[in-house]
Amino acid sequence: MRIHVVFATVGRAALLARTVDRIAEQTRLPDGILVSATGPADVAGVERARMPARVMFGDKGLCRQRNAALRELSTETDVVVFLDDDFVVHNDYLAVIEETFADQSIVGATGDLLADGIHGEEIPFDAAALRLDGHTLPAFTPLRPRQALYGCNMAVRASAIDGLWFDEALPLYGWQEDIDFTHQLGKRGRLVSGDRLTGIHLGTRSARSPGKRLGYSQVANLVHLWRKGTMQPNLGQRLLVQNLASNALRSFYPEPHIDRRGRLLGNLIALRDLMTGRIDPRRVETM
Repeated sequence: MRIHVVFATVGRAALLARTVDRIAEQTRLPDGILVSATGPADVAGVERARMPARVMFGDKGLCRQRNAALRELSTETDVVVFLDDDFVVHNDYLAVIEETFADQSIVGATGDLLADGIHGEEIPFDAAALRLDGHTLPAFTPLRPRQALYGCNMAVRASAIDGLWFDEALPLYGWQEDIDFTHQLGKRGRLVSGDRLTGIHLGTRSARSPGKRLGYSQVANLVHLWRKGTMQPNLGQRLLVQNLASNALRSFYPEPHIDRRGRLLGNLIALRDLMTGRIDPRRVETM
């Protein structure tokens, strides 16, 4: 089984170099590492990683960059593992991927995380690595079915994604592109997760979309996916209400690392566009 790891990255070269370097500690090494970036500044230092990484440059945008990687690897691999540049994997991650995809009914898998900094304080790389190095995987646990995969770490069977692409109408950071892509993938086989497949998502804030842009995407992307039919209605409604409520309430006392007022402004602009029939996720590219 050929397994390739893909990083789509922009603006976080130092972190990317460390994340790529750690892949050399995998008990099952990848057959290749592909970095999809926007220019040389995105990958400065990655050439010093202990494992060589192939680098390609293209247009900015998570979906565009991941699609470019899929085209590049179309005939080279059996399993594509998409990792965020701030996702630190357990050293048995790829070994468990190989074990998991031995079941031909499985088309996608994602890890059950030990910690996720996106929901609180950003996690330092060294702290994540230390915790993972001390974590022993359970001997065996059954896999659980999933309706979609978590984009910070998701593996997909190459033969199952024929004709399926990340939606480039979801620009820049993407936001919910993982739900859209893997919801469709799940119609072609089983999506699973398990606690033997694990890592830590640092939740690094640098290079993420500014508050107003993300706020607009929090509404516009959900509307786009509802209309497309790739967002479960209950999930979309829950996300919309949660985001609007959180941004409104916390705009009075915002967290130091979150631009709540910017997000709320973006939410309101998107709601106005929805009511006037002008809503479009691609508007964030000109904000």
